[in-house]
Amino acid sequence: MTRQIERLRPHQIRTALAEKSTIWMPLGTIEWHCEHLPVGLDALTAHGLCLRAAEQGGGLVMPPLYFGTGGGHSAYPWTIMMEDSAEIEAMLARTAERLCAMHVERLIIFSGHFADEQLVMIDRFAADWNAKSNRLNIIATAVNRCVAANIEPDHAGAFETNLMHAIAPETVDMSQLPSLDKTLDAIDRHDKKSPIWGVIGTDPRTTDFSEADSLVETLTAWLVRQPL
Repeated sequence: MTRQIERLRPHQIRTALAEKSTIWMPLGTIEWHCEHLPVGLDALTAHGLCLRAAEQGGGLVMPPLYFGTGGGHSAYPWTIMMEDSAEIEAMLARTAERLCAMHVERLIIFSGHFADEQLVMIDRFAADWNAKSNRLNIIATAVNRCVAANIEPDHAGAFETNLMHAIAPETVDMSQLPSLDKTLDAIDRHDKKSPIWGVIGTDPRTTDFSEADSLVETLTAWLVRQPL
């Protein structure tokens, strides 16, 4: 049976939550990730990891929320970033209220977008909710918080490229990036003339995807161990 809650009928949801009363809530964005990666990467990777965690540890996964806030890419092409967290928090609050009313015991908010503003938002939301409710416990975390990851978290670099390649390889096209060039590669990556415009972190052209599967396995195992 799928762990995607939107594909299940009510009796299937009841059965799954009777086994493990946990809902996974993936968060992401529509955001520029250079030419080789899909704009929905943050949500796609968060959703993919939540599905794997639910398969291993139980619970059901909500559809990903493709809105985020913060970061340095808000003016890049094909990017839709909220100016602040108010709208996102309103959706999270309504989700939590309804899950609480349906007697769900645990909500795990997992963000694939890890700009500072996004992290502050999810941490504050979880803390505020848990301070006033003992019926639904909320845990908030993000993909960059796994200290055991074998690749340093980044934006559209080796980390996110490996992650996306392991989860949905058909969405990654390295041929969209030019070959390494010492002169061009020296251009600031926030300059359109850079061959890896917008990449923050290790140049994705230096990766061979040999660590992609182990990265996903490590992140999944870490997610499953999130505290009760």
